[in-house]
Amino acid sequence: MDNQEIERKFLVKDDSFKRMATACHMIEQGYLCKDKERVVRIRRCDDKAYLTIKAHNPESNMSHFEFEREIDVDSAGQLLEHCLPGRIQKERYIVPYGDIVVEVDVFHGDNEGLVVAEVELQSEDQTFACPPFFSDEVTDDLRYYNAYLSDYPYRTW
Repeated sequence: MDNQEIERKFLVKDDSFKRMATACHMIEQGYLCKDKERVVRIRRCDDKAYLTIKAHNPESNMSHFEFEREIDVDSAGQLLEHCLPGRIQKERYIVPYGDIVVEVDVFHGDNEGLVVAEVELQSEDQTFACPPFFSDEVTDDLRYYNAYLSDYPYRTW
């Protein structure tokens, strides 16, 4: 089982992705643990829920260890009550584009106004055509990671 996640993040310059989307999911997530080395996250996505552990890779912001398991929604609700302050609420649009699938997160709550696209890759050197709605790449800017946004919401920047 490969638990390596490789992704790149981009700001989004317009809402043209919505016309291209094949699905949209409502997501709420909170963190049980956040430090420089790892995060432990609880996420509700529509009628499913997940426990996720991500470990930082000091050599690359593009790739990291990720362990994710589905859990029952009731347990997720209980665990969310014990999370650290600063929940994340967002809509996630699924946008197929060429040979990639783009996940576009439209944030709500304290992060209202922020729209970030993520592309999951097979390798760090994988190339792909960027969709027209992509703007600046922010993979190396940790402010655009959800764990950071839960402590320092976009509205406060």
